Amino acid sequence: MIDLEGRVKLGEGAGGEMMQELLKKRVLPLLGNRSGDPFGIPPDLLDDSTAWDDTAFTIDGHTVWPLIFPGGDIGSLAVTGTVNDLAVVGAVPERIALSMVIEEGLSYDELDRILSSVGEVSRKCGVEVVTGDTKVVESGGVKGMFISTAGIGTRHPSLDRCLAGDDMGRMGPGCRWLRDDRLKVGDRIILTGSVGDHGISLLSFREGYGFETEVASDLAPLTGLMDAAISAGGVYAAKDLTRGGLSNGVNELSQKSRTGILLHEEAIPVKEPVRSACDMLGLDPYEIGNEGKAVLAVSRKRVDEVISAVRSVDEGKDAVVIGEVTDRYERVVLETAVGGRRIMDPPYGDPIPRIC
Repeated sequence: MIDLEGRVKLGEGAGGEMMQELLKKRVLPLLGNRSGDPFGIPPDLLDDSTAWDDTAFTIDGHTVWPLIFPGGDIGSLAVTGTVNDLAVVGAVPERIALSMVIEEGLSYDELDRILSSVGEVSRKCGVEVVTGDTKVVESGGVKGMFISTAGIGTRHPSLDRCLAGDDMGRMGPGCRWLRDDRLKVGDRIILTGSVGDHGISLLSFREGYGFETEVASDLAPLTGLMDAAISAGGVYAAKDLTRGGLSNGVNELSQKSRTGILLHEEAIPVKEPVRSACDMLGLDPYEIGNEGKAVLAVSRKRVDEVISAVRSVDEGKDAVVIGEVTDRYERVVLETAVGGRRIMDPPYGDPIPRIC
């Protein structure tokens, strides 16, 4: 076993607290960050995308294994993940760059399937793959292939109306986009569907548990869902729930906004096969990643309109209000099904590696 003292650890790329510590203590300081933020981090630097003027930009790496899984493959995952990161900050995705690192010996059939998925999902989302790079490394250099995608988009035409009429003092020069630090007391938290589907399906398929016969990956672009939500108005923040799942997503919103969030467990949808798998494997379904779900922070005055709009889209038909922003707590608190309350911390490491 390799001694990892003084070395990068697997969990530091998992999206949870370990990764945040790596970014804050090592990555960002060495990049020459000169922000006035007390932690040296601009409010939007660790959001899903960065945005300026009328343009948003994001980049992501994809290391999923196996490359093809129930409900998708690394190609559809790469495009969807990048498009979703743009959509949840209020951008309309337009162009994507694609970089592939391929292991020598990958079959042409697999490569054709993956690239066909890239094309199919791109067309569905209305984006173009406009540039890229391809490398082939020796057998064992990577496992199958890695894909990195970068995406660029333009500001949604309804964002001005979406952000207007706010009665909680959020308006200002920095409030041109949906941002993680925009939550205010009284906001409602909407979850667009059941949690844990992608991670459990992929883990089960990979390890042969059999749960993937009952639940497939929820991989889906959120462009239509976010268009409906933004057009309804009153949405101030959104996060797609990938690594770290619901727990990580709501904690990022809480920490960056410096607000508490109270969630109601009975309102959080978890499919029975996912719950059974988590019980069997000792996992928390709220920490398991999705690839087609989001949480939205919405003004309490507009929550009914947003819920109705989101439910009109296939990807949001099971959307529910699961909580609210509160000043009673300084962090995320879960009101359990039996009436108790507990702190919902973000995952420290990676409960299921290599799912995205």
